[in-house]
Amino acid sequence: MKTPIWIEAAINGPWGKERQPGIPIAIPDIVADGIAAVEAGAAIVHLHVYDLETGRQRDDWELYAQAIEGIRAKVDAIVYPTIPILGSGYAGDMIGSGRYTHLEELAKRGLVEWGVLDPGSCNWTTFAGIPGGEAGFIYQNPGEHIREGMAVAQAHRIHPSYAIYEPGFTRLGAALAKAYPGMPTPIYRLMFSDAFAWGFPPKPYALEAHLALLAECAPQAPVMIAGLGVDLSEIVAPAVARGVHVRAGLEDAPFGETRSNAELIAHMVRKVEAAGGRPASVAEVRTDLHMRRVA
Repeated sequence: MKTPIWIEAAINGPWGKERQPGIPIAIPDIVADGIAAVEAGAAIVHLHVYDLETGRQRDDWELYAQAIEGIRAKVDAIVYPTIPILGSGYAGDMIGSGRYTHLEELAKRGLVEWGVLDPGSCNWTTFAGIPGGEAGFIYQNPGEHIREGMAVAQAHRIHPSYAIYEPGFTRLGAALAKAYPGMPTPIYRLMFSDAFAWGFPPKPYALEAHLALLAECAPQAPVMIAGLGVDLSEIVAPAVARGVHVRAGLEDAPFGETRSNAELIAHMVRKVEAAGGRPASVAEVRTDLHMRRVA
């Protein structure tokens, strides 16, 4: 029997079209790409929304609501928003008093099951930019911001989707989850990159290092491989063999990707099936999470 593997579609991301020309920006395009990704095999859709005039991220709950409701009117999927990448030029304008205001508003309306929560800070610089003196930026997640997100997740029963850019994020995320009784199980999304000088490259040894740490810190938690500016091809098969879930889409793909989100998801489905897995349905994802122990 083939192992059910969750497939998440990350359909746009913080980038402008100068880095990833195919990303959907307008709400109707985001909705169409989300639906197409689910029809191609994804059970989960992760998205960003934008100010149409500037093309920059705009974390407005009403824009997210339009996108989420538009996708879920046609297909059943877990659809969840991002948070501002504090410290970067990608963040756009924060709407409301905190970085999780939009998530809380969406949760109050029953529109979200998951939410991004990144337990740590790190330097972001591209390898391509280093020779020319690129300074990069510090992606900032101060402790009070992380705890704000944890409190929202705890209060509204939202699964935190942890982006694990560095191994210390796993240790902090696991420790914090234990400090919030009743917190729904976090998802540990291991972030690899070919483009950015953080974390690990997408190599089997790196996957094993992450999994060894998780076995100590959060042995019951679901795990997913993802990344930014990355080709995950080398680690999909070992991930599937270990029951590790996968993400694909234009947010994660190498910059300048010419395939659509639906094509990238269909390609990932083929790789998962070749490795002995099969795409999990959204019902299977929800059941799996329900059966796991809370943090």
